[in-house]
Formats: sequence, C-alpha cells, structure tokens
Amino acid sequence: MAVRVTATEVKQIIDTDLLDTVVDAFILGANVTVTEVLGSDTSITDAHKKEIERWLAAHLLAATREQQTQKAGAAGASITYQGQTGMGLNSTLYGQQVLALDTTGKMAGAMSKQRASISAVESFD
Repeated sequence: MAVRVTATEVKQIIDTDLLDTVVDAFILGANVTVTEVLGSDTSITDAHKKEIERWLAAHLLAATREQQTQKAGAAGASITYQGQTGMGLNSTLYGQQVLALDTTGKMAGAMSKQRASISAVESFD
C-alpha cells in the first residue's frame, strides 16, 4: 500500500530541518505499522488512518532524530529530553496524539507488546 502522508504534512506538526527523503523513511515506518494494525479495520476511515500515520511518523522522528527538549540549562550546558524509551507512544506528545486519535485502541496494544523470552539453565545434580 502507498503511504498516506507526505513529508510536508508531517513537517506541519513537527519542527524539523531534516530533508524530505529522511522524513520519508519515518513515514514508511509509520505506514507499515498503521497498515498492519489498522489497515483492514473498517470501523475507522482512511482519512482517520492518514492522521494517525502522520502523528505516528512525527512520534518516530521525535523519539529518535528530533528528540524534544523537556529542560535545558545554560551554565552547566545540561539538557533533558522528554519521555523514556520504555514508555512507547506515551514517550512523546506526538505518540500521545496517536493514542487519542485511535478510537479502536489497537495502536496502544500493538505498540506496547512486550516480547516474551525463556532462558534455560543447565541443571547440575
């Protein structure tokens, strides 16, 4: 499926000087996710999916290349960024908007899935 949004549309909600080709890479990631999670869901319109994709692309940018400042200092040159990696969509304001826009609740579930792992330890009797 073709992407639903453009770099220009994403840049309307997140301030970035990144080239459109770079933003397109984040849009692709958002598109794959929205398509997998919501693609076949007919309870949500294509226009609605487009908005979720736009905000998810901004979230992916804000979580990586365009981290949002929470607190900055001057003398000690300190900076603190918003969110934490383990917070998923709640780690950025853009991700929080994805959660608000997704009336199905499926994005929250899909983006917070934890992978289980099992380790075996050799027994010594």
